[in-house]
Formats: sequence, C-alpha cells, structure tokens
Amino acid sequence: MPHHTPLIGTIVAGLVVAFIMGAIAHRLKLSPLVGYLVAGIMVGPFTPGFVADTALANELAEIGVILLMFGVGLHFSLKDLLSVKNIAIPGALVQIAVATGLGMALAHVMGWPLMGGIVFGLALSVASTVVLLRALQGADLVETRRGRIAIGWLIVEDLVMVLALVLLPALATVINDANAGAGASALIAPLVGTLLKVAGFVALMLVVGRRVIPWALHWVVHTGSRELFRLAVLAIALGVAFGAAYAFDVSFALGAFFAGMILGETPLSRRATEETLPLRDAFAVLFFVSVGMLFNPAVLVEQPLPLLATVAIIIVGKSIAAYAIVRLFGKPADTAMTIAISLAQIGEFSFILATLGTGLGVLPADARDLILAGAIVSIFLNPILFSLAVRGRKQDEVDAEAARVAAERPPVGHVVLVGYGRVGKLIATRLTERSVPFVVIEGDGAKAEDAQSAGLSVVRGSALEDRHLTKAGVKKAHHLLIAVPEGFEGGAIFEHAIRLNPNLAVVARAHSDAEVDYLEKLGVPQIVMGERELAGRMLSLCGAN
Repeated sequence: MPHHTPLIGTIVAGLVVAFIMGAIAHRLKLSPLVGYLVAGIMVGPFTPGFVADTALANELAEIGVILLMFGVGLHFSLKDLLSVKNIAIPGALVQIAVATGLGMALAHVMGWPLMGGIVFGLALSVASTVVLLRALQGADLVETRRGRIAIGWLIVEDLVMVLALVLLPALATVINDANAGAGASALIAPLVGTLLKVAGFVALMLVVGRRVIPWALHWVVHTGSRELFRLAVLAIALGVAFGAAYAFDVSFALGAFFAGMILGETPLSRRATEETLPLRDAFAVLFFVSVGMLFNPAVLVEQPLPLLATVAIIIVGKSIAAYAIVRLFGKPADTAMTIAISLAQIGEFSFILATLGTGLGVLPADARDLILAGAIVSIFLNPILFSLAVRGRKQDEVDAEAARVAAERPPVGHVVLVGYGRVGKLIATRLTERSVPFVVIEGDGAKAEDAQSAGLSVVRGSALEDRHLTKAGVKKAHHLLIAVPEGFEGGAIFEHAIRLNPNLAVVARAHSDAEVDYLEKLGVPQIVMGERELAGRMLSLCGAN
C-alpha cells in the first residue's frame, strides 16, 4: 500500500497547515478561523506548492457541516430566544432583509442573476457564531442584557439560514425550470414538494425522534461505556443527517440541526457536547480549510472595488441597520453599538451558503470569492472594532446578579476554585458545608450557570486570563484549587496565578504520571492524582494500607 494517498494527504496537509496558521492567528490575537481559511488558500489550487484534493476536501467538509449544524442544534436555546424575542426576532429579520437588499444591489451592478444576488446577500447577512461568542466572552458581556440580545439575534439569523439551506435547492430547480420555459405548475411543484418533505421530516423527528433518541442514549449510558456513548452521539448526528437527505431529500444541515436540537433537550446534552467536541472541532477545521481552498486570491487585485463594497456591506451596512433597529426599540446607545459591532462579520453559514450556491450553479464563482475575502477581512477587523466599541462601557452593567456582584468583590483570604465539573462541584459542596468563602472560575456557560443557580460566586471565563483571576480575587486568596481535568492546562493556570500572588497555596489535579511530573517541575506544591487517591482509599478500606 502506498504511504501517500489523496485522502491521507488532504487530511494531513489540511490539519497540519491549519494548526500552524491557526497558532499564528492566535498569537496575533485574531480568530483562528482566519488561520484556517489562510491554510486552505495555501493548500488550494490557486497558490504554488502542495495542492490538496479539492473533491476529497469537499467530501470531508460535508462531515464538517453536519457536525457544525449538530453543534448549533445542541446549543439552540428556545428559552434564551424567548427572553429577548421582542427585539431579537424583528431586529434580526429586518437586518437580514437590509443586508440581503444591499447584497442584491451590488450583485445587480456586477451583472449577476437575481438568484445569485439573493444568495450573495443572505451570505453577507449572517454573523459567525464562533466570532460573536468569542467577542462577547472576551468583554464579559455574555450574561448581560446586550449579550443576551446579541445571542438571541444570532439564533434568529441561524434559523433563517437553516430555512434558506432547505429551500435553496428547490429554488435552484425552479430557476432552472423557468430558464427552460417550464409552466407555472412545474415551477411551484418543486417548492411545494420540498416544503412537504421538510414538514414530514420535522413531524417524524418531533413525534418519533423525540422519544427514540433520548431512549437510545439513556440505554447507552447505562452500559457504562464511554466509548459506546461517544459512538452513539456521532451515529445519531451523522445517521439522522444522512437519513434526512436519503429518505426526505432535505439537506444534511437540517437533519443534523434537528438531531442536535432534540438531543439538546435531554439531560445528556452537556455530556454529548463534551464527548463529540474534539471530532467536531477537527472536521470543522477541515471545513474551513476546504472553504479557503475555493478562494482565488486574484480577486484582491482583479476586483478591489467590489471587495471594498462587500466589506462595507458587512461592516458598515449591517452595523448601521442593527444600530438603528436597536435604538428604535428604545435601547441605549452602548447596547446598540455593542450589538451592531458584534454582528459586523460573517462566517460559518456564509461559507455553507456560498459553497451550496456555487454547487447548484446559482452563485457565480466571483461572488463566492468576494464572500470568502469579505469574511477574512471582517473576522480580522471585528476584534479591533469590538474592543473600541466596548472600551467605555459602564462597569455597573456587568450583570446585576448577586452572585456576580459578590464575585466582583471577593473576600480577603478566600479560596479560588477553578472548574465546576464533577470534581469542582464536589469541592464546592464541601467548602459550602464548612462555611469557607470561595469564588468559582468557570469558562463553560452551562456549568457556570449551574454554579450561579446554586448561589455561588462565579467568574465566567478562562483562568488562563489574568483579568479573570484578578476578578476572582486571586491576589488576596490563600488557596487556589485547580479542579480542571487536564493537568497541562492546570500547570498553565498555576503559572498565571503564582505571578499574581507568589504566596498562593495551590492544589492541582492530574490524571497521569506525565502530568504529575509536569506539575512538579513547575513547582506546584500539592498535586492530587485521582488514580493514586482511589488506590490508597481502597487499600485503607481493606486494611492493607
């Protein structure tokens, strides 16, 4: 068997170059998405050097789309949407209409067909979930009113794009039939047929899937096999997506979204997210790489004015529309500005629409190149614009919850607990029982919400960032308990914390001898390895210790 095959070469080149460029982007404080897209350009057919197999990359990208949409469904929160529905739903719909109209106007100037203009405008209207959430988290705005509005707004945009992905193939068929001179009945039939198929699939998922999927997962959980659970989640995501496409002729995206949404309603949703995250991330990277491979850098030189107009629609047109809408709803200027800037970029759904549009022959290749270039530029500029927009925000707007206020002013001589997973939750319970004052640092939104619901003082964010450690009062704390499961991450947290408070007593968690060695070399004073503690406890119980 040859050591190099197109499939292996494409996967290796995509992941290795994406890692290098993603690391560089992270170092420059840019979204890793920029690095992944640039990696795709580097291994694509329009640049010199190694060229990955475009057809295989597109096949891998389909799996990436399925897992991305499954993740969107898992995180879909009807409760969050309903809490801001009065502004998020009309606001997002109007903003999508404005951005789509601007895109269609540019498409008309470029001489593209009407359908191409609609797809182009839709692609420019939807923001990237990854970029928006990272911007809100970086500014500690996720749990504020304006953060919730922005997230609700994004949920509406995502739902509209899911609908667009479902209808686009049918609309493409209608357009082709119209061009061929088909009658009115021939034009309406594909649309009606698609809507009926979608309705049938949705009904099946709500009636049958809502019962079968949770039942199957609960059965797998009771087997006690983590490997089998992970496999079951992936089988559900990929199986439902493929079944939806095969049996109902609807998109992979819709099937994966509904599978994730139904699974997201179960108590096992968090575990499903954790178990599939590595694979989802890997294929998502390959998806962004495959998108970058489609981009022809020549557009930067050959079409500078259309590119400038595209970027202006994304950053200026969308922002002005969103700002005006939020202000019309009576919200303050800083809220309007935050939402406007956070939405002034495009990402995942834009790429999916561009890829689908060109595949169906309704979107010109030039339009796809402009979408990709506009995404790269907007993702590059968004963190800069966002930091300027929120720099002067009022401190008293950073959440009004009592637990958050308590975390802002931690007591002197308290404990800082990093991580509120299974171990962190047990530690928090014991500290509470002993009336020991402590503050939790947790970056996972659902876990942080659990901690707040338990009445604990919580700082949302990564303990790898000094500002979150400072907010938790690490400079005045007497103990730092690092309960995150990854020992190497714990070591990095220790290095940050000990710089802020050299007298801090630190206890870290490890899972392996290698992690213990690593933490010992860093100088962590107390290290707890789960397996060793279990062995010691079991020996003591049998009198052999």
